[in-house]
Amino acid sequence: MAATGRSLSEQAEALAAAGQAREAYRLLTSPEAEADPEALYSLANWRLAGQIVRRDLPAARDLFRRAAEAGQRDAARVHAAFVGNGTGGPSDWASALQLLRSNAYPGAADELELIEKMRLSRSGDPLDLPAEKRLSERPFVSAFPALFTPAECDFLVAEASPWLQPSLVIDPRTGAQLRNPIRTSDSMSFAYFQEVPAVHVLNRRIAAATGTDVRQGEALQVLRYRPGQEYRPHMDAVAGEPNQRILTALVYLNEDYEGGETAFLRTGLSFKGRKGDALVFRNALPDGRADEMAQHAGLPVTAGEKLIASRWIRARTFSFPPPRPLLDV
Repeated sequence: MAATGRSLSEQAEALAAAGQAREAYRLLTSPEAEADPEALYSLANWRLAGQIVRRDLPAARDLFRRAAEAGQRDAARVHAAFVGNGTGGPSDWASALQLLRSNAYPGAADELELIEKMRLSRSGDPLDLPAEKRLSERPFVSAFPALFTPAECDFLVAEASPWLQPSLVIDPRTGAQLRNPIRTSDSMSFAYFQEVPAVHVLNRRIAAATGTDVRQGEALQVLRYRPGQEYRPHMDAVAGEPNQRILTALVYLNEDYEGGETAFLRTGLSFKGRKGDALVFRNALPDGRADEMAQHAGLPVTAGEKLIASRWIRARTFSFPPPRPLLDV
């Protein structure tokens, strides 16, 4: 602790906020910071975010590990996520499970209990899946009854609920964040630093059901629709996108609501899953263009709350490009 009474991490954040990013970086890389778990955690987050210093995921993974070994429990959670999902290094499922067994962070024991009830390969892939039920050829639509168990649905809801915020879009003229006029739900995303082992293994199950690699998926989202909220008619494919959103997977996390059907407007197909059921549909034609037949909507909820998990799946491995940092270090 410095003489000012503020930790190294607090001093660095204050310097960065005052426009003194280089001085802040020097502080977080000083010999004193090497043994400070909070300083290690702050630098790890900087390496992950890529806004102050260059994004360096292997370095971030190592810094989270070091902070965790020094007792920083938030760092332990992120490190377990990275080891399980392969951020900043190889995916090591056995080591991820060992981190859960060590109870390195709050909730680790609950994750392990959930995972141990699953039939998995040594890499965390499912050993079996429910039978697929084809609902439509064009657009291609299939259902997977009970892809997730009720306990797995409840886990996702519990993990997501503290982070749910109104769904937003960016105003292209001003850059301001605005309520999404098409999707009037609340939402959150399990970005890779939040994709702890129990979330990652569910993403692997979605990948198996869709016949894709888990790395093709965008972050798993949880959406909450209250009465009157909806996802108005839209396409999930992105015009002109070279790495197209070829598939969408939805998993219904509850069933005690009215309305809220997923409706395909060009064909009249409508679907409302029971808790744990999954709906998978193809958004794009073989040449990558959006399939107009895949236009769909989440109809308004009329009573109760609808909770679903949603994952957009790309044609190839997907990641967002890193931002341009303040410091080239």
